[in-house]
This record gives sequence, structure tokens and C-alpha cells, in this order.
Amino acid sequence: MIKERIMKKRRSLHSSSSSFFVILCCALFFTVGFSTFRLFGVSFRPVLVSTWQTPAMNALSSEQPLPLQSPPNPPSLKIQEAVSFPDLILLFIKPPLETLSSDLQCLYYNSNSSHNPNLKLPPISSSTLNLFIRCPLAPFGSSVSFSLSPSVSLPPVVPLSWDRLAYSAVIDHRDNTTVVFAKGFNLRSARLSDTNRYECVFGWRFDNPKYALTTPVVSAAQEIFRCKTPLSVLRPSNVNPPLVSIKTRGRGSITLPTVAHPLTISNPKRKKKHNMCICTMVRNQARFLQEWIAYHARIGVERWFIYDNNSDDGIEQVVSSMSSVSLHEWPWVKTQEAGFAHCALRARDSCEWVGFIDVDEFLYLPSNVTLPDLLANYSNKPWIGEIRTPCHSFGPSGLKKIPSDGVTVGYTCRVAAPERHKSIVRPEALNPSLINIVHHFHLREGIRYLNMDIRVMVVNHYKYQVWEVFKEKFYRRVATYVADWQDEENVGSKDRAPGLGTKAVEPPNWSTRFCEVNDTGLRDWVLQVFADRNTGLLPW
Repeated sequence: MIKERIMKKRRSLHSSSSSFFVILCCALFFTVGFSTFRLFGVSFRPVLVSTWQTPAMNALSSEQPLPLQSPPNPPSLKIQEAVSFPDLILLFIKPPLETLSSDLQCLYYNSNSSHNPNLKLPPISSSTLNLFIRCPLAPFGSSVSFSLSPSVSLPPVVPLSWDRLAYSAVIDHRDNTTVVFAKGFNLRSARLSDTNRYECVFGWRFDNPKYALTTPVVSAAQEIFRCKTPLSVLRPSNVNPPLVSIKTRGRGSITLPTVAHPLTISNPKRKKKHNMCICTMVRNQARFLQEWIAYHARIGVERWFIYDNNSDDGIEQVVSSMSSVSLHEWPWVKTQEAGFAHCALRARDSCEWVGFIDVDEFLYLPSNVTLPDLLANYSNKPWIGEIRTPCHSFGPSGLKKIPSDGVTVGYTCRVAAPERHKSIVRPEALNPSLINIVHHFHLREGIRYLNMDIRVMVVNHYKYQVWEVFKEKFYRRVATYVADWQDEENVGSKDRAPGLGTKAVEPPNWSTRFCEVNDTGLRDWVLQVFADRNTGLLPW
């Protein structure tokens, strides 16, 4: 009897100790629920968002010490989301389609019917990786889907608006934050905004606070928000990462719809593989890539990050055979600054220096110093974070057709005065806000920029090419600060052709415009280095 009492007492003590241990573990878990790891990277893969429940979102609070929990049995859908742009609708697909059949049709449903489409149209195109399908604009108020065959169609979804959307996110391992890219708040260009006005929201289902939580925003500028990352988002076992959005604080708060899905693809511990990389954003520029990449590879560029802004000119075939060139889907309209910030984070762990230039811009070193040698002069000076290079703007140079030998050989007449600079930056030196405009970034405190002597390095900007090329250039700008070139807006912008106006009509003297200085320096160098000695042909 005495032995049994002793055993019962021991079991009671053991049970109490176990309960205390469980309570202690829970307390510790909730304490670190909003802490973060140093984790970084980026991957663009939008995921399905249900209709956003604003009242549920407003009920969330950063004071709620709730761990982020995955929802049970997440729905398996093929159309993750639809986003409506000014000229098309994107249907995001999961998993990506291996091939697109000729039977594929975009389906449009009115508000009275979700079973029988009232309109069927052929798709415009698909993404390079078949992550989404581009459909023509839908009638106002329609939901959208697509059919793989006459007998197989998917449930329709209501498109989100491209200009009120959290559209991408990056987990930054350096300072335990998530960088969220979002449209809809119209923050002032190149200015920091009040972080107390915003919060980040993470979750799988926002109609239930159990599956969502908020964290503070630590910087807000342009379309870039940086906020603390919940620990549960960073767990290696988390194979179903949540969505993230931006929420205004206070009475009448608003939460942006989202397709932003924060992931990491980088390895912060690896040594930087490349001395010089380039980031660019393109739309239907595939025919110019071969010359641009071959030239810059010859002068010392080692890696290219190409952000594809809804091209439909076969760009994937052009870059598929090129090593050290990565093509990144970036369908968002007028988001060049955001895309460059995204690329700066993506390139930071592998590139010592990153240049931000367009496909019609070529770094030219007239003094014959090599690019690696030039950068080596500043790599051991950590207080220099940016090299600013002036630009020479070239005109059509008397041509009326696209030069068969490429832009560097074909265009040899330019404007006399150099224009604003383009930048080569050290990603480590960038301000955490990632503010950038006109291809240059704000730097960390104590870091300086260097103005490059035009006799050492300059950017040859083939800005005003033959009319066939130029008229397409401003049809749909990727930059946020320039309107579509045919709109009566920002007519005096330097990104417009002086005196051209807004009509898509070729001026009678277009081919001879912008010709003040005959400059054959880069042409002569290209012919000397690239031309075949027997045929005179260039590799592009």
C-alpha cells in the first residue's frame, strides 16, 4: 500500500512537471513568434488568394502573440489568381502547363452565371515558363477562366486590379525582414514615408485570425515596404509559405489584395561568384539581346539578370542557349524601380558590383582600361558604393531601317551634351529602403558615390533609333515616372523625344534628328574586336 502511494505521488509529480514544461515551451514559442532569422532570397511565384475579408483583416493586431499556422487541407486549384492590367488579364496557373494546346480558350462569365461563359476568346500568349496565360481584357465585372479543351474548363475567378496589389516579396536574411512590393498607396518618389501608417500581414487564410498575423513596417518608400518576418515563415519545415500584404493602420484600415508569396533562393554563406553583373528590364527586346550580351561579356560582365515585362517575342528561345543569363518573369506594369530593387536583393549574394542599364545602353571604355581593372580600383574602398557614369544619347544617324550590323555599328551620331548618369552599385552599400530612381539607388549613411570621368567610361545610349524601333519604345513604359508616350502627360520629360509630341506619326526629319557630334569610337572598337577577318561579319 505504501509503495502504491509513493508510485502515485511520483506519477503526479511527473505529470505536473510535464505540464509545466509544456507551458514553458508554449511561452517561449509565443515570445519568439515574431522574431526572425537571417534569411534571404527571392522567387516569383504568385499563389491563389481568396476574396479578401477586410473585417477579419481589421481584427488582426500586432499585439496578438499568435504563431502562424498552416490552414488544414489547403484547396488544390489550377488557377491561382487573375490580375487585370490596362490591356490584358493574367491568369496565374499552378502547376505550370507543360504545353499550351491550340484548343485553349479564355472564358468570361457575367455576374449572373458561373457555369456557362458568355464569351470565349483565344489567349494572347503565355509566359516564358507557362506560369500564366495572357487573356484579352474582360467585359467590366466579368470573372475569368480558361478551357484546355471543349470539355475541360476551370472554375472562374474575379480578377484583381494591377494598381492595388501586393505583387512580390523577398525574405532578406541580413536584417531579419521581408521586403514587400506593393501598388496602391502612391507614396512619394524618392522619399521615405511614415512607417507608423502601415503593417505587414502574413497568412494563408485571412478570414480567420488563427491563420494570419501582423508585424511592424520598418521602412516604406515608393512601392517598397520592409517589415519584420515572423519566425514561423522562416522554418525550414514550412513547405507551404504564406502570402504577405500591406495594411494601413488605424480607423478604416485597408489591406491590399495580394499575390505576394515570400520565398528565399539565395545562400548567404557562399562566396561572391561574380565581380560584375547587370540587371535590366525588357519588353519585346529579344532581337537586341545577342549583341548587348556578347558585347558586355567581352568587356568583363559575368552575369545577367533579365526581368521580362510581358514580352511576346520569343525571348526565352534567345536566352536559352546563353550561360550566365537568367530570365525572370516580371509582369507588373510600370514597376521598373521596384524590379531593380528586387534584382539588387537577388544579386547581392553573388555579385560584387551590379550595373543597372537598359538593352539600348552600352558601357564604353574609350581609354582602353578594362572593366575588371577599373572596378578593382574601388573594390578595396568600401566607402565607395556607387559609380555614376554619364550617358551620350545617339540619334537615328541618317538611317531609316534597322541597321543589320547592330546598334553599336549602325548609330554613330549623337547629341553633344551628356545626359543623366547610369549606375554601377555595390549591393552591400544600398540603403535598406532600396529607394532608386533613374537607375541609381540611395546609399547607406557614410557611403559615397563617384562620378566617372567621361574619358574613362561612358554609356552609349542608343535612345533615338530608327522610327520603326522608337515608336514601340514608349508605347508602354516600364518606369513609374513616365506616362505612356501617346498620353498628354509628362510631355516635357527627358524620357520623351524633344519636340515629338504625343502622336504616333513619324516626323519628316526623324532620321537626321539628334545628330550634333559624329562619334565612331565604339563602332571602331566593335569592328576591330568582333568582326570576322575574312568576311567582316559580326557574330550577331
